[in-house]
Amino acid sequence: MDALKIGLLGAGNVGAQVAKTLVEERELIAGRVGTGVKLIGVAVRDVEAPRDWKIPGELLTTDAESLVDEADLVIELLGGLEPAGELITRALNRGAAVVTGNKALLATRGGELHRLAEEKGALLHFEAAVAGAIPILRPVQESLSGDRITKVMGIVNGTTNYILDQMDTTGAAFEDALAEAQRLGYAEADPTADVEGHDAAAKAAILGTLAFHAPFTIDEVYCEGITGVTGEDIEAAAASGYVIKLLAIIEKTEAGAILRVHPTLLPRTHPLASVRGAFNAVFVVAENAGELMFYGQGAGGQPTSSAIMGDVVSAARRLRGSPADLPGLREQAADGTVPALPIEEAETQYYIDMVVADREGVIAEVARVLADHHVSIESMRQPGSVSAEGEVDADGVDKRGAVVQIVTHLAREKDLDDTVATLKGLGVVKAVNSVLRVEVEQ
Repeated sequence: MDALKIGLLGAGNVGAQVAKTLVEERELIAGRVGTGVKLIGVAVRDVEAPRDWKIPGELLTTDAESLVDEADLVIELLGGLEPAGELITRALNRGAAVVTGNKALLATRGGELHRLAEEKGALLHFEAAVAGAIPILRPVQESLSGDRITKVMGIVNGTTNYILDQMDTTGAAFEDALAEAQRLGYAEADPTADVEGHDAAAKAAILGTLAFHAPFTIDEVYCEGITGVTGEDIEAAAASGYVIKLLAIIEKTEAGAILRVHPTLLPRTHPLASVRGAFNAVFVVAENAGELMFYGQGAGGQPTSSAIMGDVVSAARRLRGSPADLPGLREQAADGTVPALPIEEAETQYYIDMVVADREGVIAEVARVLADHHVSIESMRQPGSVSAEGEVDADGVDKRGAVVQIVTHLAREKDLDDTVATLKGLGVVKAVNSVLRVEVEQ
């Protein structure tokens, strides 16, 4: 058959690396696909802009629509909702295959795009949208398709993992660790999407959609970033044998699925606890396969281009077969039988750091509040005393308070919220400094 015509949208760090691979490794890719492949154009906003790899001038174009109309396979690396969404829709309407790394678009309109792909008999692949070079989506979608996944838990944002790792291992302040992440290219000039958890939440929605065959969107993911994590939290976690990670957690219950992203205390013996620097890892629990972990580089031009090219080869191979033989993502277009549940229905363990009055009977009062809200204590530490700033006795001397750190047994989020609200109103509690969720090894 004639060579497959490939159109590339976008030539940033990842796009330039993909273009380089398609041009310089054309024969290798053709051998793996079983037919010729040809990059017919690269759509960009500015053909004169400098790039990591100098794309041949005859391939550059500003007419993305014409390129989409001519290609058998479209690689979308523009990012954002538009014009990426319009161009992907245009390609799928033609029946062209689409490979994308656009997590924001998929987490917002994934169900719609999956249904369009099914209707048109087209392929939609997006391995690079979740964890860079880590091949996680295809195993979840295909290798585990005969099993029942019960939980997916992962470090899916390299920027936040680098920051928390620096705070843990070097004692760096959040601001200093962020600045270093920006200097190294792990963090953008505006790091909001990373440090506030939005990037990880988009990936959680995609993982949940594939794991539980339901059309989750980013709006159904509880999201809490790392900007509130303090050096004191890091030190307290370390003293108790924990490390703090920003985790995306997708778990199935009898009533539905809970999708959440937030800082989490992990025992240092947990496999995810050893994931360092800007690396990513995804931990999957399935009924028959048990526990699986996928680990690797989660960002950067070369790692992400590896995932893109894996999807390109997979889609190109399937384009050579009949539509009936294409498993693709069409069956993942969700039947809606697994509803998304609010974070209040989540059940996990919790870490509470508070300052209480340093006198007899206080711990009993605190324990009674927890018991009244159906929250039980697994462990407790009293690492020392502090002065309660602004509170003085009759002689003008700061009153003393005892630091108490509690780890609970499993509890519902709603019960924990009610517990903390009551503790804050308790006369013997001077301050509730931190409340963090805890994941333990099963």
